[in-house]
Amino acid sequence: MARTLGIGIIGAGNISSTYLKLAPLFKGIKIRAIADINSSAASARASEYGIEARTIDALLASDDIDLIVNLTVPDAHFDVSKRILGAGKHLYSEKPLTLSLKDGLELQKLAERKGLKAGCAPDTYLGGAHQLARKLVDEGEVGTITSGTAHVMSHGMEHWHPNPDFFFRPGGGPILDLGPYYIANLVNLIGPVRRVAALTSMATPTRTISSLPRKGETIAVTTPTTIQALLEFESGASITLSASWDVWAHHHPNMELYGTDGSLFLPDPNFFGGEVKLAKAGKKVKPVKAWAHPFGIPNQKHATGMMANYRTAGLADMAAAILEGRDIRCSLERALHGVDVMVSILRSGEERKFIDIKTRCSRPEALGIREAKSLLKKS
Repeated sequence: MARTLGIGIIGAGNISSTYLKLAPLFKGIKIRAIADINSSAASARASEYGIEARTIDALLASDDIDLIVNLTVPDAHFDVSKRILGAGKHLYSEKPLTLSLKDGLELQKLAERKGLKAGCAPDTYLGGAHQLARKLVDEGEVGTITSGTAHVMSHGMEHWHPNPDFFFRPGGGPILDLGPYYIANLVNLIGPVRRVAALTSMATPTRTISSLPRKGETIAVTTPTTIQALLEFESGASITLSASWDVWAHHHPNMELYGTDGSLFLPDPNFFGGEVKLAKAGKKVKPVKAWAHPFGIPNQKHATGMMANYRTAGLADMAAAILEGRDIRCSLERALHGVDVMVSILRSGEERKFIDIKTRCSRPEALGIREAKSLLKKS
């Protein structure tokens, strides 16, 4: 197999521009074409980034495409991913992998039957900040992690997204939309989840869009928008996860882990960078000196300042894993476990009881400085 995989994209929405902007940072992958059910959207994105626009059928049949990235809306992920694998292409999907464990298991069986590899976002836990936290955990700086908290709370997506409808339908909501970042990072740090319990609710039955071009439109809310979950890990640790789009303001930190020898404070798992803090037993909380991890270096300007953004790192790692015959960090196995955890949280909210997690996965290999640099093109 060639040392560079030909990449195709299905889905020309907002997130496609992120992949197209950042993929050139990485070796082993070359995005060659994009397709969308809306051919004009695919043509516009292709023209913007100097690649080809193809029909979905043509992309699936293309000999120069080894792997296809599924960037469609969440409720289309399963059908599109099934077509990609059925066409004999490796698959990398945006999160969530699927909206049910049943569909995820079907994709897993199809990939195995076809001898193909599959991976899934998020890849933000590969960022410099979160890998620094992983290093501290692995080196025993906080001892055995026994508990922790995670909070992802705001007042929803209708204030900035041009078409926020899907965020408030089944398949959306803060757990399936933002939960993958938090659960993937917790699995990275602690390992797999054993069982969950949750209370779920929604503050209002409708939302009013305040973003352009649909400002003033009302959309229905048909999925929980506030979730209070308790996750018990196989390690014995218990983590409280609060996810809500019904909160105007709060002072909760993104993630804290409490161990037998100290406490660890992490930045938002939705991003690659940020400050990590540590408190050793009986000592004050202090920032941990940032290390020279390439995926923690600020490279994009945002309203809040320069930030680190290396999305497609997971895709590049998957390509390298295929070429090298090793484990994929953002693997189907781990994405499937994440789906199991998330849908079990929502089910627990409906049934008001603990739900045992059916799937198992291993922690991904840590991505240190040397391993991260190996994924990047030499400057």
